[in-house]
Amino acid sequence: MKNKKIIVGVSGGVDSSVAALLLLEQGHEVEALFMKNWDETDESGGCIWEADVEDALAVCEKLGIRLNTVDLSEAYWHKVFREFLEEYSRGRTPNPDILCNQEIKFRAFLDHATSLDAAAIATGHYASILRDNGACRLLKGADRNKDQSYFLCRLNQAQLATSLFPLGALKKPEVRTLAQRHGLITHDKKDSTGICFIGERPFRDFLSHYLPVQAGPIRTLDGKDVGEHAGIHFYTLGQRQGLGIGGVRGRPEQPWYVVAKDVENNVLTVAQGHDHPSLYSRGLVAANMNWITEAPTLPHYCAVKTRYRQADQPCTIEPFDADRVRVQFTRPQRAVTPGQYAVFYDGDQCLGGGVIEEVI
Repeated sequence: MKNKKIIVGVSGGVDSSVAALLLLEQGHEVEALFMKNWDETDESGGCIWEADVEDALAVCEKLGIRLNTVDLSEAYWHKVFREFLEEYSRGRTPNPDILCNQEIKFRAFLDHATSLDAAAIATGHYASILRDNGACRLLKGADRNKDQSYFLCRLNQAQLATSLFPLGALKKPEVRTLAQRHGLITHDKKDSTGICFIGERPFRDFLSHYLPVQAGPIRTLDGKDVGEHAGIHFYTLGQRQGLGIGGVRGRPEQPWYVVAKDVENNVLTVAQGHDHPSLYSRGLVAANMNWITEAPTLPHYCAVKTRYRQADQPCTIEPFDADRVRVQFTRPQRAVTPGQYAVFYDGDQCLGGGVIEEVI
């Protein structure tokens, strides 16, 4: 893609800043594009993205590249946020970052970049693409602590064919060193965490603006009420913090954990002990499968992650029905959560993934 226009998605962070820098050093014609994905103010009355776009502009001026902007907030609302709310209303725990990559960063953004005559887009993701006989294989990034292939599991061949991940071979400290060496203002900027549209607000306060909140009982597995929850949507399986359960007569002094959610009856079920058997499952059913290259022949022995930063867990993928698979873990796994994603790997290659629909 030498001498072709590459448009880098910039967020005002160090990773996208260095992605743009590296592409320039490789001789590409580079422009930047800042995506406004959320249109809301924080408690101070300021737009939560204003500081980021200022940092992006400072980086672009330093690199001598043009900064384009695009408002994708409407697409984000319809393609990501509505599903986010729908999943929470069902008592599940969604992962909007994966859907954002599929529908916004590598679809709406890609479409807009194409309208600006870009030959490809680039992002600051820690992952790599291996182009192999016309197929694009998604690989883990070299920095295993920052690898983001998990969040890219919904991408398809067309999206990967027109994408670049310049940071794939680098580790985070190297990225920060490069940014500092080239005088980029983002070199020591703190990494963003959590869900982008929530910002620094407490999650409960945010979600209560969009979903009805109804308090209900916190109940043990043997049917004893031990507290009251603030709204069942606010809790996820395996959660310990925020339960507000004090000392319970006849019970040992051990932490309580969420082990089940009954949305229909508004009951949160808890048990004591980090490794309580109710927190473990032997497998799952995953739906809405996306295979990045070709679907493997089933049954297929590989590895799975049921949450980001989890170590690869050996499993067997088995057929279930047209759009679902059954996954059997070699070892029982803790707090596997419906609404999250099961993402599959053969070594360093990300095969794809699907939404966890049922725990078995």
